[in-house]
Amino acid sequence: MCCHALAAVSLALLAGTGLAAGSSAPAVSHRGAAPYVVVLGIAQDGGIPQTGSVEHPGWEDPAQSRRVVSLGLVDPRSGGRWMLEATPDFPAQLTVLQRLAGGDRKAPDGIFLTHAHIGHYTGLMFLGHEAMGAQGVPVFAMPRLARFLAENGPWSQLVRYGNVEVRELAAGRGVEVSPDLRVTPLPVPHRQEYSEVAAFRIDGPGRSVLFLPDIDSWEAWDDEGVRIEEILATVDVAYVDATFYAQGEIPGRDMSGFPHPTIVHTMERLADLAAGERGKVRFIHLNHTNPAWREGTSARKSIEAAGFRVAEEGEIVSLGE
Repeated sequence: MCCHALAAVSLALLAGTGLAAGSSAPAVSHRGAAPYVVVLGIAQDGGIPQTGSVEHPGWEDPAQSRRVVSLGLVDPRSGGRWMLEATPDFPAQLTVLQRLAGGDRKAPDGIFLTHAHIGHYTGLMFLGHEAMGAQGVPVFAMPRLARFLAENGPWSQLVRYGNVEVRELAAGRGVEVSPDLRVTPLPVPHRQEYSEVAAFRIDGPGRSVLFLPDIDSWEAWDDEGVRIEEILATVDVAYVDATFYAQGEIPGRDMSGFPHPTIVHTMERLADLAAGERGKVRFIHLNHTNPAWREGTSARKSIEAAGFRVAEEGEIVSLGE
């Protein structure tokens, strides 16, 4: 599926799954044999609306809500399906993925975790005996995160009961989840209270996707010898950290030290790239204060006018030729 068709696919899936509306998803299908990525959530760890935002319209209108950031990966050839992140919205996101992928499997074939912040791994709890009582679900994590899960409750109980099997990743070393379908962790600088932080590169038989929901700054990555521009040149679509739109977004707080690049800063940095390179960028991991998650806002219009896009829940990116 070509990039220019993504918007239509997104709208069709949203209508069919109720994903953006937060409702349970009826059965949907995806035609074609090529592996693909599906966006299961675009919000920052707390979701939209966020706890404590009493006046947010999303409490009354599900269409004004968004789920926590996550991707699904599906290989129709083998029936395999994987999740990138285990979020607090895991039950609904797994339901969407399973109905989209078809079949009667309950648990995903594997879960890839970027790091140990609450929106990215706490959904593992739903695999435990209090919920679905899964057996042997592979959970792929970098070394510190793998140890954190194995040594700290309640996550260690999942390991002890055999609900999950923690599999340690190595930076830059891909995991072949099926023939010609590979997921590779890329270390990124971000707050590392409990674990290191990774992005993931997903390579299919014909196309590649970058998933980078959290990073302190592009300049911090520069200091580690990695430039986002160089990574962009090697992939077809890049889902990147867009937690905040601009400075001043949160009244009364100095945002200069916040460990995320703003959308405005990212657009400024990438402004001189060719239109095709800018068009690869899909902003994801939006905070509830970020106006860009809503269609029709001046923030969203400025993003689209500059040649970038905001990720949409339900959009599909084919990894085929």
